[in-house]
Amino acid sequence: MSPFGAILRGVPLPPEPKGSSLSQTLRWAFRPLPFMEDCRQKYGDSFSVRFLGFERPMVLISDPAAIKALYRERSHGLPPGRNIILEPILGSGSLLIQEGTEHLSRRKLMLPPFHGERMRSYEAVVEEIVTAEIDSWPLEREFPIHSRMQAVTLEVILRVVFGFSDGPRLERLRGMLGNVLQETASPRAQIVGLATQRFGGRGPWAKFEGALREVDELLFAEIAEHRTKPDLEQRDDILSMLMLSEFEDGGSMDDKELRDQLMTLLLAGHETTATALAWTFDLLLRHHQPLQRLRDSLEAGEDDYLRATISESLRLRPVIPLAGRRLATELVADGLELPAGTDVTPAIWLTHTRADIYPQPFAFKPERFLDSGPETYGWIPFGGGIRRCIGASFAEFEMRIVLREVLTRCDLRKASPAAEKTGRRNITLSPKDGTPVIVSARRPAREPVTA
Repeated sequence: MSPFGAILRGVPLPPEPKGSSLSQTLRWAFRPLPFMEDCRQKYGDSFSVRFLGFERPMVLISDPAAIKALYRERSHGLPPGRNIILEPILGSGSLLIQEGTEHLSRRKLMLPPFHGERMRSYEAVVEEIVTAEIDSWPLEREFPIHSRMQAVTLEVILRVVFGFSDGPRLERLRGMLGNVLQETASPRAQIVGLATQRFGGRGPWAKFEGALREVDELLFAEIAEHRTKPDLEQRDDILSMLMLSEFEDGGSMDDKELRDQLMTLLLAGHETTATALAWTFDLLLRHHQPLQRLRDSLEAGEDDYLRATISESLRLRPVIPLAGRRLATELVADGLELPAGTDVTPAIWLTHTRADIYPQPFAFKPERFLDSGPETYGWIPFGGGIRRCIGASFAEFEMRIVLREVLTRCDLRKASPAAEKTGRRNITLSPKDGTPVIVSARRPAREPVTA
């Protein structure tokens, strides 16, 4: 491999690590943070990586000026990775897969429920779910809080987004969705899946196809039942709103697209938020002073430090590592020149740990976000530009409720003082051991406020 890196259309790209695409993919899959840090030390703000199953190298960038140039250009498309990894699960109608005018029209339709008063109207439902979850936790016995956060965020999706009511279908769907997500969770499954799609064969995808079909049957049955509800216009779940919404041309989503968007909101809003919560607990329970300051502020009914804690946790432990584009036009920024057609992505963790933006970049210091909010292109846990995660505000909203309820009701500690190592689940960077904790005391839930 040339020391000047890969070449696209005769233009040299940033340098890349030594080794085959397989060896680079293995390093990325099993030790992503050390891999990125090693590349930063050797190559600086930008470098190229070859992933197994992809014809072109991916250029990783971490300079906010370059990220700004990337995200502000609306014409850039998606690199092929999302189609290869996500489309078999989400479907071709998914907001994460669509591009151009189709993507923008659906984004416009789906964004309102995740912001403002509509979003805040879901607070009581989220509180009820968290309260029931906390009441089920054992005392003085170790358990992984990551899986319990997954249970919470799944229930929020099923009730707030899907609008499902209790019954056999809901019970079955809970189990089946867990199976589908679990089948594609490990880095090994993803690597083999990429290889089999590239070189032929069915691979691990065959293992979950049956479960995915069962999930689809349940979702289509629920969608059909939803359409017959006499109170559809009065319902506040997001599925009902999507059914009633119209595009600018007067059209609406059919059942297949509704299914694809439900699966998109499930994957984007369930696994990611649960993982962000698990990382936040890991950080807080290993840092006594920020934890105590947060508890004190919550007891005083304040939420500034809570918001700062979430921002700092998402900085140090971004759940999604990459959010890339395929360049429609040349990208020129701060000495970096990349030709149209290049696949480019911010290396989110590298951006979040730049010492020129964040003094003591590896320290957990929520107070750094108290005086001012995060820098637009220096803090990108939800991506950026026209493809920024539509559920970003809802995710932070949900995190605030969960952290407030758990920390005001429970005395808990890490089962081990060691920091969690980084593992992988689906497309997320997650706590490898699930963040084991022990609850030593639990206080009663607050009485709900009635009018």
